[in-house]
Amino acid sequence: MTSVEQRHFSDQEIAHAATPTSGTESSAAKDPAFERHYRIGELAEIWQLGRETVRLLVKDERGVIKIRLGRKKAHTIYSVPESVAVRIHTRLLNIL
Repeated sequence: MTSVEQRHFSDQEIAHAATPTSGTESSAAKDPAFERHYRIGELAEIWQLGRETVRLLVKDERGVIKIRLGRKKAHTIYSVPESVAVRIHTRLLNIL
């Protein structure tokens, strides 16, 4: 039988381990897979626009995830990463 050795970490060691390094921070923070994703209805409510207007804005945007259910386009679910939503909204603000 082998004995299990337990090590207790100090508060400083825990804080140092929890602090992201430049390598891990840049890869996780810039990866759209780990961002908050919005649906068409959520963006329509936030931006106070119609669902169809928002759908037209995001449907061909780079970075938007399209999930097609069946063969009809009416059954497509759009998942918009936060960075893409910010890019679209900034573009809309610059038009005015």
